[in-house]
Amino acid sequence: MSDNELLLAISNIVQSQVEPLKNEIQRVETSLRDEIKEIRLSLENDVIPRLENIEDCYVSTFNKYSESFNKIEAIQSDVDMLKKVVAEHSEKLQKIS
Repeated sequence: MSDNELLLAISNIVQSQVEPLKNEIQRVETSLRDEIKEIRLSLENDVIPRLENIEDCYVSTFNKYSESFNKIEAIQSDVDMLKKVVAEHSEKLQKIS
């Protein structure tokens, strides 16, 4: 067997081994692309709109409670002041009577 024939035989063997691998890689690549498309569609059509809705609800609820918290702080301050004034007045009334 000449060197050229040997090289040709080796090349044929390698080619016969590589071709199925190429086909499998192509199949996996196509499958992955399809799955990525499905994931993107799911994200765009389902997950992202839901997350945006959750975010909107969270932000509006936060704003509502934030305003209420500020009001509660003001009410607490008023109550503390009233307690102080009532205590002072009670003390003055006790001295008068």
